[in-house]
Amino acid sequence: MMFMRKGQHRTLCVLRIQPEVLDLPGVVVTDGNASSVHVSFRAAPDGLKVVDKEITFADDWRAPDKIQYWRKKTAKCAEVLVPDRVPPIFIVGAYVSCDEAKQNLNNLGLGIPTEINAKMFFR
Repeated sequence: MMFMRKGQHRTLCVLRIQPEVLDLPGVVVTDGNASSVHVSFRAAPDGLKVVDKEITFADDWRAPDKIQYWRKKTAKCAEVLVPDRVPPIFIVGAYVSCDEAKQNLNNLGLGIPTEINAKMFFR
């Protein structure tokens, strides 16, 4: 999703969430985009075992083999699905792409720590 929206980076942020959100009732972990065909859904926190950390957090998902490319591309979109909403007490900060995005977020008056991480936004 972030790659598809990279041109909108000045208006986006990624919220940093406490890992304890995994302990909330009904939380599910996927090993890829939840809307994909071949994705595993597991109850949290044990569901983290289905996530291939090396592939999910790789800088590049391209591969010469088409099957491996699809596997990497899907894994890059692993998700933690929280029913209804993430309570604000679990939000500990945000990542943004640049100084302009940081200022835009700070102007909202949320008072959360904001860190620039251009790489996360494909910059």
